[in-house]
Amino acid sequence: MQTNQLTEKSDVYSFGVVLLELVTGRRALSFDRPIEEKSLSNYFLYALKHDFLFKIIDEKIVSSENMEQISAVCKLAKECLNVKGEDRPSMKEVAMELEGMIRREKHSWATNVDDQEEMKSLIPNDHVGTSSVGYDSINWDHIVLPISGGR
Repeated sequence: MQTNQLTEKSDVYSFGVVLLELVTGRRALSFDRPIEEKSLSNYFLYALKHDFLFKIIDEKIVSSENMEQISAVCKLAKECLNVKGEDRPSMKEVAMELEGMIRREKHSWATNVDDQEEMKSLIPNDHVGTSSVGYDSINWDHIVLPISGGR
């Protein structure tokens, strides 16, 4: 956006802004805020640099149980907001990171495992090479039993 050259990495930047909107409860641009807070992405990076990030996080979502998840989302948003497009992750990498966060939450025991290779072997990896997040009934093999006659 800043260079007027839209690429796939521009979408990544935009997604980073959406992540910020979700964790802060603020709009991407707000002209009724002080000048340093008008651009949410710039204000976020400033808050991160000056170590007051958690003061701008929406208090409705903050709890002692989810600070690690909020930090992970903020770290991902920071990566998405890199000024140089080539330094940003791809959308596939962003989706994989989000899926990893979901899996770690589903398998909270995995965060206590020191050996990363062991942890990878313990978490099912049914969707290798896809960008889908989570599981749904379409991707599972089902046994269909005939219903004859009913009642």
